[in-house]
This record gives sequence, structure tokens and C-alpha cells, in this order.
Amino acid sequence: MALRRAQGDGPTFSRWDGAEKADFNAKRKKKVAEIYQALNSDPTDVAALRRMAISEGGLLNDEIRRKVWPKLLNVNTSDPPPESGKDLRQMSKDYQQVLLDVRRSLRRFPPGMPDEQREGLQEELIDIILVILERNPQLHYYQGYHDIVVTFLLVVGERLAVSLVEKLSTHHLRDFMDPTMDNTKHILSYLMPIIDQVNPELHDFMQSAEVGTIFALSWLITWFGHVLSDLRHVVRLYDFFLACHPLMPIYFAAVIVLYREQEVLDCDCDMASVHHLLSQIPQDLPYETLISRAGDLFVQFPPSELAREAAAQQQAERTAASTFEDFELASAQQRPDMVLRQRSRGLLRPEARTQDVLTKPRTSRFVKLAVMGLTVALGAAALAVVKSALEWAPKFQLQLFP
Repeated sequence: MALRRAQGDGPTFSRWDGAEKADFNAKRKKKVAEIYQALNSDPTDVAALRRMAISEGGLLNDEIRRKVWPKLLNVNTSDPPPESGKDLRQMSKDYQQVLLDVRRSLRRFPPGMPDEQREGLQEELIDIILVILERNPQLHYYQGYHDIVVTFLLVVGERLAVSLVEKLSTHHLRDFMDPTMDNTKHILSYLMPIIDQVNPELHDFMQSAEVGTIFALSWLITWFGHVLSDLRHVVRLYDFFLACHPLMPIYFAAVIVLYREQEVLDCDCDMASVHHLLSQIPQDLPYETLISRAGDLFVQFPPSELAREAAAQQQAERTAASTFEDFELASAQQRPDMVLRQRSRGLLRPEARTQDVLTKPRTSRFVKLAVMGLTVALGAAALAVVKSALEWAPKFQLQLFP
């Protein structure tokens, strides 16, 4: 599979000539200027910030993330962070589990960080989690939650992390924080229908192996923070997920499995072999390519169209996805033909090719690659996914997507 050779999306300046490096730097400088222009607009151009977060390279650096992530979550950085006057370490029923998880989180901190600094951050991590849980008794701690919180702590610091993670926990992560795993299982159940739409052969092999979807659980509930060793890759994914629909992480999980098609098919067709392979996520993934294709798949196969095949559909009204307005209407507006007409403004017209892809899902590998690779450039996909995120604005008092 040609895609398998597309290793490493990041720039490797040692192999570039002067013109290529200059072009990269010029594009980066232009993107920084566009981000600050969106930030300085009155009102802030959140739609443009979402496009920037999704498009190649994401938000580029942590200084920009500290300014943009609050805008993506509609958090006012001038408001004081939530605090608690209680001794939460004495009172919280979750303290001992949080403490154990945080102590085991050494690998989540940058290599070479002094022990004293890391230990101080771990103490802050515990406090952030306990404050959020105390303020939101409807939320239930789960192992892996700390992997998300530590990412925010490392990028934006303790004060802002409390506000951002609290908003994230009551919306994007809400399903994972129920008393049971029913809604988490519901979200996981979208994985196989997505794979089936693109690669029925791979889907059928995995079904025969009875591998299930548990291998992707830690990917989903930590937004890949637990399984990726390089913080740069983690925050790039967070840029993407914060700008998109809450179900986007399951689409990204699907494109990882699809990317590893040949490895999976070369496995023995049994649960142990396939589960072991998929549980060991590669660290050298072509992240930008996979982000682009996850966006493509979301547009082509929106959640509402997959819900019929997803397990536990009766739980749908309780998921974070269902807090997005006009679910069916928004998905109808994101049908592939409409999206591809948008693409045709800047790209060669791919309608005929896409019609074949959508009407003949069990055809050749070439057609499967066409589904995954409608465009290598993310621009059009970013516009469509941002439009979807804006249309699925969640229902809470302060509009999340201004």
C-alpha cells in the first residue's frame, strides 16, 4: 500500500535545499500572521482559528496554543480560575486513584525535565483534577483522564488548564465521565462501521478475528495522549480535535487502522494476534496525512449515517454528539456531493471518482485509496469539517462556537 511508505510529515531540513526551506518558512510566517489576524479581529474570528488548527501544522507552537485553545473552547482567560477552599485531598473519594495515576505518569513529562520541576507539576496535576471533580459532581474520574489534563498543564499552565479542562470535561469528554462505560462503548462502536465503509476486506478480517474495539479504548479516552510518546504529536492532535466535532477522535482511530491495513491482514486471524498488533501504535505515523483523511471520512460518512450500524444506538441521546444541534440536518448538509462541490472550487473535479467510491464500497484497492485520498491538501477538508463543527454547536448558555 503506497500510503504505508509516506512516513514522517514533519520537515527534515537536512534533506531540503535552500528554496524548499525558504518556502516552508514563508508559509509558516504567513500562517502565524493569519492566526494573529483572526485573534485580533473584533469579534474574534473563531471559524478562521478552527481552520488554522485543522490545517497542516496546526497551531504551530505552544505560545499560539495558549491564545487559541481558550477561543476554541470559548473560555474567557480574564476570568479567575475555579478554586476550592476545601482540603480536597482529604475529602475526595478519587484522591488515591488520582495519586496512583499521576505517580505513574513520568513518561508524559518532557525528557530531561528536572525532578523537582516534574514533581511540582505532578502536584499541580492532582489539584487540577480534584478541583474539576469537586465542582462537577456529575463527572466521574476514569483512568486516563490525567493523560488529557497533563497535556493542558504542560501547554497552558495550571491556572488556565483548570478552566479549559473543565469546559472540555463537561462537553467533549462528557461521555467518558459517566458512572458506567455505556456511552464510551457507544462511541467505540462507530469504529468498525467507518472501517467497513472504506475497506470491507479489512473490516471482515477483523470481524473474523473477533478483535473487537478495546484496543482503541486508550486512544479514545486520552485523545492519544497515553499512547504517543512525543508531546509534539499529541498537541498537534489536540489542535485538530478541539477544532472539530467530539467524535473526530474515533475517525482518527479508524484511519490509523486503515493505514495499517497490510500489517493487520498479514497477522494470524485471531483475536490475540490482531489485538497485540493494533495495541502497539506506531510512533512514526504520517500525522498530517491521517488528519486530512480523518476529516475526509467525517465529511463522507457523518456520524448520523453510521449510527444505524453502531452498537447501543439507544444511548445516542446521552452522548456528547447528541448535544450538538440539528444532528440530522447538519449531516444532511455535509453529504459528500455538497462537500466535493466545495472542493472543486480549488481542485480538479473529483465528483465522478467519488461517486464510484460511494456507490461501490467493495471494489478494488485503488478505489479504497481514492476514498482515503480525495485530497492530500487539507484546505477543502478543513473548511468542511469546520463548517460541521460550527453547525453542531452544543447547547449551553455561552455559545461555544461564536
